[in-house]
Amino acid sequence: MSAPTASDGEADDGTAPAWLARLAAAARKMVVPPAMRPPPSGGRQSAVLILFGEEEAGPDVLLVQRSPWLRRHAGQPAFPGGAIDAADGGPVPAALREAAEEALVDPASVDVLAELPELFINRSGFAVTPVLAWWRRPGPVGPGDPDEVTAVERVPVADLANPANRLTIRYPSGQGGPAFRTAGMLIWGFTGYIVDRLLALGGWEQPWDAGNVQNLPPAVLTARGRESAPDRNL
Repeated sequence: MSAPTASDGEADDGTAPAWLARLAAAARKMVVPPAMRPPPSGGRQSAVLILFGEEEAGPDVLLVQRSPWLRRHAGQPAFPGGAIDAADGGPVPAALREAAEEALVDPASVDVLAELPELFINRSGFAVTPVLAWWRRPGPVGPGDPDEVTAVERVPVADLANPANRLTIRYPSGQGGPAFRTAGMLIWGFTGYIVDRLLALGGWEQPWDAGNVQNLPPAVLTARGRESAPDRNL
């Protein structure tokens, strides 16, 4: 199925379009693979904002490019997000706060539709709640703190679904995972997994060559090797 167009069920009052409401309903029930299920205790409680917007060309999703000098997930494309502070009161306020701090997203322009099942990132110890939202009134975005984020992009869903932009990334462990090359980014790891699942749940996935396997680039491996004590960023 191709990505929906701007006329696919969007109400004139700015409420979420029908395609996104369907995706939110499906994503709430997303199956978590055993390797990403949170442990009974432990894990740093965190949240990310999966923010969908829509323009004439169709839906898009907001991604940030993390700074290459962070201790964790350096240089990786990601959804805006980070650790939940005690003052946040839960995943939704935390995700909105992080999007404002990292990408200058106005929380008042966002309608939250669903909290997805919690996912565990074993390497960094984050237990992450993805928060799916509709960008009712999109505004300008950019890096809120260049020490944390170097770029912010609205990436078209059609580009992510394009088989020419898809590949499998092989990790040093020998395991592989879904990845995407688009908007000048290599999207892999935790973010690549979520994008892959959302494409499938949204009915956007197209047949692609999972046998196109590439190793993580040397620059990514170097950044991974610098990781030390946990910081608050995903």
